[in-house]
Amino acid sequence: MTNQTMTDEASIAKKGTWQDEACIVPGADISLVSKGLRLLGAESLYADLAEVFRALADPSRAKIVHSLLHQELCTCDLAAIVSLSEPGVSQHLRILRNLRVVKARRAGRRVFYSLDDAHVRELLSLSLSHLGHGAASSTDGA
Repeated sequence: MTNQTMTDEASIAKKGTWQDEACIVPGADISLVSKGLRLLGAESLYADLAEVFRALADPSRAKIVHSLLHQELCTCDLAAIVSLSEPGVSQHLRILRNLRVVKARRAGRRVFYSLDDAHVRELLSLSLSHLGHGAASSTDGA
């Protein structure tokens, strides 16, 4: 975990004390805990899930994914949109491609990127709606 991440988490945690989040009456409900444990998946599932969210937590990658929400773009277009070098964008795209967030299509000397599938599109749309920047603001000009 980076110092910035720890600082961000600390500032979020300071909004209240642990008592604000804890039960007033201690002791877990064993039936609820048992059900919760049965519903959990394998540890590898949560490691993979955390990896996807970690990739999307980078502001440059978030901009790249948002740019691809409604159109396919080549590396040079993405570089201009997110104000990064083409090699920098390529590194971000490699990470996103390895996590199956984006997919690539070669056309002559260019490589075009798009979101990998509807799940990624839905995850991004829901996240933007959650933040109050719903689909209407992300579709302007598309």
